[in-house]
Amino acid sequence: MATDEKIRLAAVGDLHCRTGRHGHFRKLVDDANAAEVDALVLCGDLTDHGLPDEAKALLDELSRVRAPIVGVLGNHDLESGKGEEVCSILREGGIHLLDGDHWEPKGRAVGFAGTKGFAGGFDRASLQGFGEEVIKAFVYETVREALKLEAALLRVDAPVKVVITHYAPVRATCVGENPEILPFLGSSRLADSIDLYGAAVILHGHAHYGSEEGRTLTGIPVYNVASPVLRKADPERRMRLVELDRVAEQPQPAVGEEAGAPPAG
Repeated sequence: MATDEKIRLAAVGDLHCRTGRHGHFRKLVDDANAAEVDALVLCGDLTDHGLPDEAKALLDELSRVRAPIVGVLGNHDLESGKGEEVCSILREGGIHLLDGDHWEPKGRAVGFAGTKGFAGGFDRASLQGFGEEVIKAFVYETVREALKLEAALLRVDAPVKVVITHYAPVRATCVGENPEILPFLGSSRLADSIDLYGAAVILHGHAHYGSEEGRTLTGIPVYNVASPVLRKADPERRMRLVELDRVAEQPQPAVGEEAGAPPAG
């Protein structure tokens, strides 16, 4: 495991596991074990079509990981309408899946808060809940996911807080994607909630053609760990290694516009 001075995490998203691809994640498992990480973090789209057999295949692939595994679901995991079954399979297999809740591994000084997140756009280009009922419902889903994150962060007692989402909380880690789809890749409302309560780092996926790094308004580092992004610079790269101080100096809670409050209007 990591040294007394550091918490070491392996993070990756968008595995898109399918059946019939045995051994596809062998290098990921070997690299995570070799790094002696405190946890393997999975940032959604764990399966390709949200099928129970894909979830079972993923468990088989990750069965050799020595560290505990924590993560969230993504939009692909809900594609077939079997999200609850997929979630149950993965949880029964030992993966700590978060959906507006938290998990703190014993003796590791770190706590994880996570939720899938949702879309809606970033900063002053965020979609507002005005007009047709379907638009209001869309925005409400984003707000609901942000509130779930707030509730999860409030429950973390560990000195180091790590946030896991699938959708992006900042625009910076989506740069490289077609501008037309940016509003569908995430929402800064997620970052607003995290800025209110502080965290050491935010890990997400979803934006396959995005950028690796960004920051929230209060300076919290954000890492896009979607598998295609990780392999962009190095085809052999299967995870991002994140090292955190065990007593992290985390941004303090803020209020108003300095905390990234949603724009008025």
